[in-house]
Amino acid sequence: MSSVSSPPASNTPLLQVRRVGIDTYRENVAYLHRDCAVYRAEGFQALSKVEVRANGRRILASLNVVDDDGIVGCNELGLSEDAFAQLGVEEGHPTFISQAEPASSIPALHRKIAGERLTQNDFQAIVRDIAEHRYSKIELTAFVVASNQGQLDREEVYYLTEAMAAVGRKLDWREHPVVDKHCIGGIPGNRTSMLVVPIVAAHGMLCPKTSSRAITSPAGTADTMEVLAEVEPPFERLWEIVREHRGCLAWGGTSELSPADDVLIAVERPLSIDSPGQMVASILSKKVAAGSTHLLLDIPVGPTAKVHTMPSAQRLRKLFEFVAGRLGLTLDVVITDGRQPVGNGIGPVLEARDVMRVLRNDPRAPSDLRQKALRLAGRMLEFDPDVRGGDGYAIARDILDSGRALAKMQAIIEAQGAKPFDPDAPALAPLSFDIVADQTAVVTGIDNLQLARIARLAGAPKVQGSGVDLLRKLGDPVAAGEPLYRVYAAYPADLEFARQSALKQSGFRLGHADEVPHLFVEF
Repeated sequence: MSSVSSPPASNTPLLQVRRVGIDTYRENVAYLHRDCAVYRAEGFQALSKVEVRANGRRILASLNVVDDDGIVGCNELGLSEDAFAQLGVEEGHPTFISQAEPASSIPALHRKIAGERLTQNDFQAIVRDIAEHRYSKIELTAFVVASNQGQLDREEVYYLTEAMAAVGRKLDWREHPVVDKHCIGGIPGNRTSMLVVPIVAAHGMLCPKTSSRAITSPAGTADTMEVLAEVEPPFERLWEIVREHRGCLAWGGTSELSPADDVLIAVERPLSIDSPGQMVASILSKKVAAGSTHLLLDIPVGPTAKVHTMPSAQRLRKLFEFVAGRLGLTLDVVITDGRQPVGNGIGPVLEARDVMRVLRNDPRAPSDLRQKALRLAGRMLEFDPDVRGGDGYAIARDILDSGRALAKMQAIIEAQGAKPFDPDAPALAPLSFDIVADQTAVVTGIDNLQLARIARLAGAPKVQGSGVDLLRKLGDPVAAGEPLYRVYAAYPADLEFARQSALKQSGFRLGHADEVPHLFVEF
């Protein structure tokens, strides 16, 4: 949060700003030396909220106190990477620091902790303070935990979503419909967005797709797209790309859409909290702020997916539909098969290989990724009032088979800034090992979570060429000694971490063909 600030008091000492090279992951942190005159005079306490002002801008940050002159000197104010970027001044620039006013919504937070139902105004105040970084990590955690496990009724979920969408930038594309697609996550290799966007854009519908980077997964859509093209163009350039090509595949982190969501995610993910209410608010607030009028939502169901059972999926669907309806967003929810990864690759380069092979109609392309993308794209095409219900799949298939989707994807890649990539010879990490079957059998189960963990231990997504290449899927026969999957890593330590995890738990279950679980899904 930055804005014009009031002039500091004339007797407030000046401190020179110093960039402290610490990534505090979406939290502004300021550093003062314990012997600093300002620290002693102002009565600061460690972890308290402070206001930093410079050059007509201000930010709020959590204070850390240091004793090492090598980190920050007595006449300096240190700022973490995020805080330094937000303040937007050069190192050495004079700054002022003072104690921040307490967040006005703290009484509402205390009522939610006590289990009370909050009003629309309460959520607006809480979200505004969160977006302005007025909450400490402890207070953020308290809000996330208090809102978890059914502590928000559906009206409160709507209030939270509305408040999150209202804070920050809100786009208006000045046309209708503006379509988007989102998956609630949890399925490795599920890169359908990189196929759906070019298909839908080739049809002529506006599909400005901003996606996330991986936080706990081996790759997000933005990580995989980054193998092929730049994903952080300036906002003005992104607007031009969407207008010219009818779509984009970019990282949404610099767009300032629903900024409170980014702050909350930084707390939710380490706690492994992904409650239905917070999930709905996170997804729908971003889509509304991005100017979407129509959204296709993918809810995968499976034993190791985020949603384990069909009744749970139906409850989540109804909550999404209720909130979307209140927001005026047209929503189509699709419940899909989440029993195993989608595609063969898990990791940025491997997933980019799969995507480009599907777009090129390569016979080596994973059929499950192709089919799921076509079905999702078909449903999205039916948002077009000129497309009859049930005709979308055939139109999507024609766009893909004819090469129009590939041409559109190449145009988007060029517009965003193409990078060299050959799907026939992808730049995989140089070290590898295979996990093989210990018996002749059929694959009866695949653990999404364990395979994602193995891919991350191998270095994904930071090392783009690292990850897991699946050689067998559910229902496939395998002989004893044949490989189930191959793991790629760039460094011996990463390779060994991944190997030890895979040997302890491969993520595959083998048995008889009649043991393969069946799952009813909707399309």
